[in-house]
Amino acid sequence: MLLRIGEKIINRQKIHQIIDEMLDMRSQGLSQQEVANRVGIDRTVISKLETVGEVRKGGRVALVGFPIKNCEELRIMAKQEGVDYSLLMSEQERWDFVQKKTGVDFFNAIMEIISTLRNYDIVILLGSNMRIKLIETLLDKDVIGIQIGASPIAEDKYVDPAIIRDIVRQLYGSQGA
Repeated sequence: MLLRIGEKIINRQKIHQIIDEMLDMRSQGLSQQEVANRVGIDRTVISKLETVGEVRKGGRVALVGFPIKNCEELRIMAKQEGVDYSLLMSEQERWDFVQKKTGVDFFNAIMEIISTLRNYDIVILLGSNMRIKLIETLLDKDVIGIQIGASPIAEDKYVDPAIIRDIVRQLYGSQGA
């Protein structure tokens, strides 16, 4: 948790703790200036931190995930909550997708999916740590990654719909779309 920067020793845990406290105070309704006064930093630091971590509310949302055990349950929830696009696959569906295509057809299908996802403001991705990083890089946009296992994931994973519902509702800024 300690990091040397030049002559300084930095305590990462302390930084994370202070940021968490600041965000908690802001979510409770305190102004940036009030939080800055309590923490003892400049208000602009809080503003810049919020800007760095901002995920826009509203906009078009896509939900992508594999391998998912409860795909249909998540599809229904996503539709009810106003998610614009869902691509959820079980492990078997994922293998079928790969094996039923020629190399060129598979490549084209993947490129089409990437192109489609680039049309959405926010992508919620349910997958392995490796897949989340890859999609963040490919899309170069807001990706909310929910890690369901370490790569490679070879069996279906259950994803609690309530967790996804809460994220979607926060994105839309309401209790449902």
